[in-house]
Amino acid sequence: MLLDEPRLTDLPRAHFSEAELDRRWHAAITPRDGAIHALVARRGGGGAHELPARAPISVEHGLAGDRWYATSPRDPEAQLSLIDLRIVRALIEDARELHVPGDNLVVDLDLGVAALPVGAELAIGAVVLAITAKPHTGCVKFRARLGGDALRWVNAAAARDERRRGVFARVITGGTIGVGDRVVAR
Repeated sequence: MLLDEPRLTDLPRAHFSEAELDRRWHAAITPRDGAIHALVARRGGGGAHELPARAPISVEHGLAGDRWYATSPRDPEAQLSLIDLRIVRALIEDARELHVPGDNLVVDLDLGVAALPVGAELAIGAVVLAITAKPHTGCVKFRARLGGDALRWVNAAAARDERRRGVFARVITGGTIGVGDRVVAR
């Protein structure tokens, strides 16, 4: 399925206050099952997101067809982006819009520093990813889609080690991944 980015004025408006985001995040706490839950998102040019059920990942290309490979210069520290399902549930009301934060993988996994320090490896079937040191702090698109309060909330200094905005990873071993695959910290 290909989802075209609406014009800036037509972007989903799920802007919540920081206090409301805290409330929603704590209410969204679910049992962790370590799976890719909502989606795998291949980010195209112009903000289009393709949501395949399964997708190949390689050391050279990252997620096949993702804009990361087409970007010059490519940052190997930002090959893939992951975000915690609980955070997305706090940010987004409509389950069909879980791609809006703009990450490649939405996972039901604690992405905090204590659980996944820099260099920690994640296995998704045969695929192995390594968490990188590059901070994932959001961008202009994130702010436009979700609002300034959301950007401040995910980047709050007091919650920095929770990595609310998610993490970046690089591919160590390629393969194919899909929605429902288990994600295991190694």
